[in-house]
Amino acid sequence: MVNGDGAHGHTDEADSKQDGNGEADGGEESNEQEVIVIQDTGFTVKIQAPGTEPFDLQVSPQEMVQEIHQVLMDREDTCHRTCFSLQLDGNVLDNFAELKSIEGLQEGSLLKVVEEPYTVREARIHVRHIRDLLKSLDPSDAYNGVDCNSLSFLSIFTDGDLGDSGKRKKKGNELEQIDCTPPEHILPGSKERPLVPLQPQNKDWKPMQCLKVLTMSGWNPPPGNRKMHGDLMYLYIVTVEERHVSVTASTRGFYLNQSTTYTFNPKPANPSFLSHSLVELLSQISPAFKKNFTALQKKRVQRHPFERIATPFQVYSWTAPQVDHAMDCVRAEDAYTSRLGYEEHIPGQTRDWNEELQTTRELPRKNLPERLLRERAIFKVHSDFAAAATRGAMAVIDGNVMAINPGEETRMQMFIWNNIFFSLGFDVRDHYRELGGDAAAHAAPTNDLNGVRAYGAVDVEGLYTLGTVVVDYRGYRVTAQSIIPGILEREQEQSVIYGSIDFGKTVVSHNKYLELLEKTSRPLKVQRHSVLNEKNDTVELCSSVECKGIIGNDGRHYILDLLRTFPPDLNFLPVDGEVLPPESQRQGFPRQHRHRLACLRQELIEAFVEHRYLLFMKMAALQLMQQKANKDTKSDTPAITETSETPSENKPDTTQTQTASSDSLSATDASTDSTSTPDNSTSAAPQTATDGEESSPKPTTNGPLELTTTQNGECKSPLEDPKSREVVLNACKAVGSISNTSFDIRFNPDIFSPGVRFPLDSTDDVQKQKQLLKDAAAFLVSCQIPSLVKDCLDHSAVPMDGATLTEALHQRGINVRYLGTVLDFLDKTPAKAQLEHFFRIGISELITRCAKHIFKTYLQGVELSALSAAVSHFLNCFLSSFPDAVAHLPPDELVSRRKSRKRRNRVPGGGDNTAWASLTPSELWKNISSEAQSYYYFTIQCESVDQVVEKYGLQKITLLREISVKTGIQILIKEYNFDSRHKPAFTEEDILNIFPVVKHVNPKASDAFHFFQSGQAKVQQGFLKEGCELINEALNLFNNVYGAMHVEICACLRLLARLNYIMGDHPEALSNQQKAVLMSERVLGIEHPNTIQEYMHLALYCFANGQLSTALKLLYRARYLLLMVCGEDHPEMALLDSNIGLVLHGVMEYDLSLRFLENALTINTKYHGPRSLKVALSHHLVARVYESKAEFRSALQHEKEGYTIYKNQMGEAHEKTKESSEYLKYLTQQAVALQRTMNEIYKNGSNASIMPLKFTAPSMASVLEQLNIINGIIFIPLSQKDLENLKAEVQRRQQLQELGKSEEPIEDSHPELEDKIPID
Repeated sequence: MVNGDGAHGHTDEADSKQDGNGEADGGEESNEQEVIVIQDTGFTVKIQAPGTEPFDLQVSPQEMVQEIHQVLMDREDTCHRTCFSLQLDGNVLDNFAELKSIEGLQEGSLLKVVEEPYTVREARIHVRHIRDLLKSLDPSDAYNGVDCNSLSFLSIFTDGDLGDSGKRKKKGNELEQIDCTPPEHILPGSKERPLVPLQPQNKDWKPMQCLKVLTMSGWNPPPGNRKMHGDLMYLYIVTVEERHVSVTASTRGFYLNQSTTYTFNPKPANPSFLSHSLVELLSQISPAFKKNFTALQKKRVQRHPFERIATPFQVYSWTAPQVDHAMDCVRAEDAYTSRLGYEEHIPGQTRDWNEELQTTRELPRKNLPERLLRERAIFKVHSDFAAAATRGAMAVIDGNVMAINPGEETRMQMFIWNNIFFSLGFDVRDHYRELGGDAAAHAAPTNDLNGVRAYGAVDVEGLYTLGTVVVDYRGYRVTAQSIIPGILEREQEQSVIYGSIDFGKTVVSHNKYLELLEKTSRPLKVQRHSVLNEKNDTVELCSSVECKGIIGNDGRHYILDLLRTFPPDLNFLPVDGEVLPPESQRQGFPRQHRHRLACLRQELIEAFVEHRYLLFMKMAALQLMQQKANKDTKSDTPAITETSETPSENKPDTTQTQTASSDSLSATDASTDSTSTPDNSTSAAPQTATDGEESSPKPTTNGPLELTTTQNGECKSPLEDPKSREVVLNACKAVGSISNTSFDIRFNPDIFSPGVRFPLDSTDDVQKQKQLLKDAAAFLVSCQIPSLVKDCLDHSAVPMDGATLTEALHQRGINVRYLGTVLDFLDKTPAKAQLEHFFRIGISELITRCAKHIFKTYLQGVELSALSAAVSHFLNCFLSSFPDAVAHLPPDELVSRRKSRKRRNRVPGGGDNTAWASLTPSELWKNISSEAQSYYYFTIQCESVDQVVEKYGLQKITLLREISVKTGIQILIKEYNFDSRHKPAFTEEDILNIFPVVKHVNPKASDAFHFFQSGQAKVQQGFLKEGCELINEALNLFNNVYGAMHVEICACLRLLARLNYIMGDHPEALSNQQKAVLMSERVLGIEHPNTIQEYMHLALYCFANGQLSTALKLLYRARYLLLMVCGEDHPEMALLDSNIGLVLHGVMEYDLSLRFLENALTINTKYHGPRSLKVALSHHLVARVYESKAEFRSALQHEKEGYTIYKNQMGEAHEKTKESSEYLKYLTQQAVALQRTMNEIYKNGSNASIMPLKFTAPSMASVLEQLNIINGIIFIPLSQKDLENLKAEVQRRQQLQELGKSEEPIEDSHPELEDKIPID
């Protein structure tokens, strides 16, 4: 592989699996037919609105009439109308009708927009809509994190839209006018890390003022006699010209009345300017409004739609500028109605969340259109529920919701708001006393959420889970759940008909529940087992004992408390008398954890089962082969099976670790395809590729369980033969299968649960299960952690910040509590220097997580009025070099201290102590290192932030970002002086807000995901055209389910852009990639590692489209963000700097180019080793720049280095080596020519005859070629015959590789698929 990066995409096991649940069973063929059904051809209708010319609108038959309304409310010329109906031939169309169901509606029909009379509701909607139009360019909602607005800065760097719509500067050669010098802080080696450039000022945001004030008048609501004149409400408006007017909203529209601030006179003024739309009224009375509103709408419509569409889940920004607080009627009204929960109690206003969540699950799912509707409904309800739950949780902590048990002490209170039940993460009534008290109560909700996610993904008909959202806000953890109908009326004891409410002392079971849970047992690997209840009766369960079954008043079977869905993690659960395998012991396990709820992740269970499966196949194959051999020699078979069995019987783990280390690859990258792998390894009945592809989604969901008996022709027949049966039995025993005739591994989640007792007759099973759990714990330490480190070494995993590091751990099933172990492992790795970036990110993650734990308890004691002071004080202690940070207590509260002692403050977030003020930096850092020791078992010997920064090479700005993102702090964007020893870095004015940190389930679009995966697979096999079609199809389906904005759509667009680019359609690549960048900014965040990579791809496509200055701006932006997120010393920086250097070379900025390319060379050498091909390429790039500068000696020196690497790695005959040697010859000639000329000049002085030297600026094509190479994009000019051969070769290889590696997972943010086209 010449282009070294990412030859293997590791798939995120769990994700690819969870979607399989047998929905896409029919294989791809049926899907493609179904899809066509959905995209009925669109048609065009004419729309005639009052006062405008008729215009054409493209619509599709599935759209609802309502969607045309939305379009009209967004169009520049009709956006000021909200209260209208659409009429066809005088008949009013029903808003919720689908267009195809309307009689007489066809191509060319004329729809009339007819103004309708207002109601109070319509008038409010109108005012709110006008306010939204006035604020449409104002980013304050995005900064405040409301209404699913979020930031995007791409348009600042591209000067508007990149497509043809934006008025581009002349395309020609832009060389003359480019200023290429980046700001000082972006240059290699700069130590300065400013914060302000993170959010560049957008000139469009300087709002064009249309009005000074628009608010509800104090005369609302209209008195009875005015109601009878049709008055709905009154508005108070101040125009830019300082004219104060009072406006009546009436059923007929808006008009001026004669009221003033102090006198009420509702009679129409003269003239009254009665208008159906408020905009028409204001345009008549204020020239400035008319002018600015028109200009504003022009600008609004020019923005890319992705800059303004709402995201499905709220994204918060950890920095914001100081925004002027302006009067805003709608915001003020919201604060007094919905936001404080008044409106929530008006009957008819609330949503029955539970009913909505469950009904969407019950929608039919037999064919693709049905599934799309169902998934779309599920997704929509989920995102609405998450938003409502977040608002409710904040209201609870802020003390704005009345508890349902107000008499209890604060931490035991529970709340109901908007049909959602809220509880705090504390150990109420010693429920968790055995399990670790408050620590367990804090961990339980996230475990429960993981359980809900897992059962939701299996999606068994008839089994229901609760809507669950976990919100961390102001130091408190709040669990929000939908409410089971009828549960509040009865005692818990009566309603639980399955499971246990006291951790297994009393246990009940229920046949219907067993039947439903049995269906989840295989995909979730949960073993059906028996436990004893208090009367010593045997009770059968198919889940952990805590999992409770309750039948609601709606007759649905609910399961809740799923916190032990996955088996316990014995590395963090010391049990008396139990000994862990040596691999775990060597790493110092078992360790004491804060609580006893530590469990293994689903990804780990999947990987472990996959690993065992390969082991099982190998053993069976080996023994069958031995039998064959024995048959020939007529010897005694059983003896051999005995011998081959004993080692595995006595010591399963040792054999396991050897195989583990030898095939840690095949085991751990267990992938979607490898379900069809085993067949090859047992030399089973050969399977065609298509067959494997089709069956891939299904078996994987259920873990490769029945393969031997079903798919495997070979093993079916031999089972009749007793000898082969024995072989399978031996293999089953050795790998711990629960069945003796086929491979089937499941876990009993109740093993080691305190209080659970098992019947005597299951002692054997329990022993086996204990052994299995020990093996799984050892597998994590001996297989998964080394495999993660190996992936980082070969750069198939490139974490850039805390979030991507956590994701890399989770993908391999490693919990974050192993972070200390991972870091220790890194420290002992011989190739430690090449993992420095990983170690550094790990340390900063560990430190900020410890700080977060401390911050959580610190905040709980702070009352609301002192919040900003307390947060800034904490940040000073954490990051500021100022040794004696003193907290500023707000002065007024010091005065009233005596009075407030008397009444006990009842709000959860209302502690009235000032203990927080006494925290000092040295004390905080002592606490951090003791937290690191006790939680992560990792030693940090540092007493201050400066020592840590020095010792581990961290950046304070990075630590600030990590802690802010983790805790929800929002700070003022300005330059902070962390290193001053004279004054603290933060003041209370710098803390702008504190946001919730929200965890929820992400419902998936399963069909779309399968299309996406098959598309990726096709691309990897070299069928670009087909791949492209599949991925376009996936994009359509994603849009159908998720709407326009989603992380997975972002991945889809990026891949499409890449394919467009490879297939030569540069403008299309540019347009798709632009969408991907905007979406990544909006959905993941403006400085998320994924966004940084999207910026790099976009820069490449801009360059290919001849937009050089834009390409440079984008690369500089990416470099700034990368510096901030992880600093300069990171392998990704080498790629970025090579890109920048190449573009600068192309625009003839040679000195600048060298700074970047030489930096890239240094970083590549460090992280890929001096002999790597990447380094050879880096040398070549540097040599080319020196050649352009005519410094041939330096050029030769670098090219020789490159040549040596190629020669040693690839051999003399390889084309790369030849190319390099050619280039060396050329450089030598040039150098000789130059020397001759110089000699000539020395000899003859000024009248020398000089041969003109060729100094060539590099051609754009040659620069682009190098850019493609470093970004892993390779165009192979092939004839048709070559193509056929290549395809055959690819297929042959794939079968050989046992289809081992799978596609890149959606979340993976590393170089994509095309890196995999081999070019040797």
